[in-house]
Amino acid sequence: MIDSPIGVFDSGIGGLSILQSLQHALPAEHFVYWADSGHAPYGEKTDLFVRQRSLAITQHLIDTHHIKALVVACNTATAAAIHVLREQYPQLILVGVEPALKPALKISETGHIGVIGTRGTLGSDKFQRLLMSVQSPTNIANPTLDSKPSSTRFTVQPCNGLALAIEESTHADSAEACQQRIADLLRTYTQAMGTFGKEAGQIDTLVLGCTHYVFAEPALRSLLGPDVHLVSTGDPVARHTRRLLEAASLLRRGPAPHALSARMQLMTNGDLAGLQAAAARWLGLPHAACQRSDFQV
Repeated sequence: MIDSPIGVFDSGIGGLSILQSLQHALPAEHFVYWADSGHAPYGEKTDLFVRQRSLAITQHLIDTHHIKALVVACNTATAAAIHVLREQYPQLILVGVEPALKPALKISETGHIGVIGTRGTLGSDKFQRLLMSVQSPTNIANPTLDSKPSSTRFTVQPCNGLALAIEESTHADSAEACQQRIADLLRTYTQAMGTFGKEAGQIDTLVLGCTHYVFAEPALRSLLGPDVHLVSTGDPVARHTRRLLEAASLLRRGPAPHALSARMQLMTNGDLAGLQAAAARWLGLPHAACQRSDFQV
């Protein structure tokens, strides 16, 4: 199976930020990316729906592409379904994503960290356990989204509509309007969180708890200024995937044997033009690397 591809899926284009990190960390590997754009975004769907989609997509990638590993490049899908996928596919290398709270702890100087994500991710039991694990012992007994540990304070903000706006920003006919909508949503949500900066008590580190949000970094930077750290999960996920493949003796070694486009296959059950535009903008891939799938998993 060493020559089999690595599967990656997300509710839409957000997982391309993870794929970008994966292809840098694993230059000899081949990838199959599934964008479930016909059902995006997951963040405002029920856990049952997201689990059903995750199971169906995983089975499709195994049956059709014979993947050797799967990266669930969606925080919401990881929170809702990764435990079910591990039970269903115990022999498959599985990697999920989660908001990068632990890396944020290492770089925050004010001790005030912001987290933005979908309501599905931030309201999940998985996120609550993660938040509890990084809080000070005095707060573990009663963790909440608004808890303020004595050593570190987390301000958590669900961002309804933001992932969808980023998804739709790839459509040529609505790109300008979506960019304005993204900027407006980010302004509303960051203002609700408090003051950002390097002074005592200010939020100096912002965790991007949805893979889509990486593509809104320029808008975030213009709002928050150059001093606020923006933390995402792509590079840690890529490094972890590499470690698991090495441990299983399934890592393809050496330099990339082909052009990037030759080892990337991207599929969607939604808008093909949107995926093509996103892949060209953020991965430098030609439109031919993307295809519309007739198989509606």
